[in-house]
Amino acid sequence: MSSFRTLDDLPDDLTARKVLVRVDLNVPMDGAKVTDDTRLRAMLPTVLELSDRGAIVLLLAHFGRPKGEVRPDMSTAQLVLPIHRLAGRSVRFIEDCVGPEAERAIATMLPGNIGVLENTRFHLGEEKNDSELARGMAALGDYYVDDAFSAAHRAHASTEGITHYLPSFAGRAMEAELKALERALGNPQRPVAAVVGGAKVSTKLAVLGHLVGKVDHLIIGGGMANTFLAARGVNVGKSLCEHDLTGEANSIFDAADKAGCTIHLPYDVVVAKEFAPNPPSLRTCNVHEVQPDEMILDVGPAAVEALADALKTCRTLVWNGPLGAFETPPFDAATVALAKTAAALTKESSLVSVAGGGDTVAALKHAGVAQDFTFVSTAGGAFLEWMEGRVLPGVAALEQQQGSQ
Repeated sequence: MSSFRTLDDLPDDLTARKVLVRVDLNVPMDGAKVTDDTRLRAMLPTVLELSDRGAIVLLLAHFGRPKGEVRPDMSTAQLVLPIHRLAGRSVRFIEDCVGPEAERAIATMLPGNIGVLENTRFHLGEEKNDSELARGMAALGDYYVDDAFSAAHRAHASTEGITHYLPSFAGRAMEAELKALERALGNPQRPVAAVVGGAKVSTKLAVLGHLVGKVDHLIIGGGMANTFLAARGVNVGKSLCEHDLTGEANSIFDAADKAGCTIHLPYDVVVAKEFAPNPPSLRTCNVHEVQPDEMILDVGPAAVEALADALKTCRTLVWNGPLGAFETPPFDAATVALAKTAAALTKESSLVSVAGGGDTVAALKHAGVAQDFTFVSTAGGAFLEWMEGRVLPGVAALEQQQGSQ
């Protein structure tokens, strides 16, 4: 297992020590109201633990894409009240994330206090990983804790640059995420299955190419499956399909053959002539019976049963993306059924299940099983890049620190 330091490696007593904590505050808002506080809740264990240990906790984050402009609608000030309500402690706003103004404000803080620094992206240097900005941020603290896996795929001043100037540690959410990913693909119990769904093969080619060498069963669903079916000579009618990528699909079939990975495609499908909730033209058929005016919108029940049987032989599951157009009933049936099987296997301890990506979290919540999976990552892009086998700069920075301090 790659090693990185956690909060356990910090001194127990952090009284009056300033700890900069990189968190993910990118939450959806409706006016002043946070509509989904999952990411705020995820950082609470780290923030409260550091506060309890007497640290002055300074939250470092970006919000939106201001591209170096100071924009009041993207100020992190609007998150002070929601964080205060969740944390049950007083939280104050600090009007910059670098410089004398921030230093003055922090100098008046007491042990256990929590402060929210202004949006890191109000500085152009943040996304350029500017070393001067990173050094300026580091000057505000004694330690750096990264608790934002969702931003770990970006080498920015507040995720990678800052680690060169402060002793750096993984927060509790980051630690849980990295341990779960290690169990899922780093050093998993075999056999391993991966479910990869979603609309387009083009966005997940690298993921599929990486996974065939890592997993024993690759289950392909969503619109992507249609491209693989077309590559196998199936007429997919009006279905969403990237016909220009059938060559890439075939090379993934070949790579899977060489690696001993079984690719699972649906052999019965749910089709309709129009994409709408419960359309009158709805029917289930064999993949070879799709009519030219029909589109495939979900995996059929017989295929789902076969996939469930395959999962029962596996010890580890990685899930990214729905099997059908799950936002529109009844095209959520396959995703819900397979998610429930995975959840049941996880509950009886025969399966380690790790899921991630925006649509995936929504699909598992819709199926009512998100809490039953071993681990559900709220990271979108970072989770996908990890599935592609890429090195995430924010994670690599924490690992390199191990020996250097």
